[in-house]
Amino acid sequence: MFLIEEKKGDLLFRIFVQPKSSKNVISGIHGDALKVKITAPPVDGAANAMCIKFFSKLLGVSKSSLEIASGQSGRNKRVRVILGESPGEAEKRAAIRALLGGYT
Repeated sequence: MFLIEEKKGDLLFRIFVQPKSSKNVISGIHGDALKVKITAPPVDGAANAMCIKFFSKLLGVSKSSLEIASGQSGRNKRVRVILGESPGEAEKRAAIRALLGGYT
């Protein structure tokens, strides 16, 4: 079951990455993670950078608002969306939760 955690206003979720795909796409659920196909190879952080770029566009946040919180060298990763706790960010958190929840 895919879960989105919230810690100090930030959102955290798990992804399972399949590098060297023909296109960047979320292809379903893999255990407790979103299964993400990425075109970049798993070399020199290219797949991590592509994940950040992909989720930045998908979620409508800047690349600097995203980070790979864990799993930098593996297929199982944890992504953090850095939003903070300001009142204006509550709507953004809800929108991101709704968007990502649509893939489950």
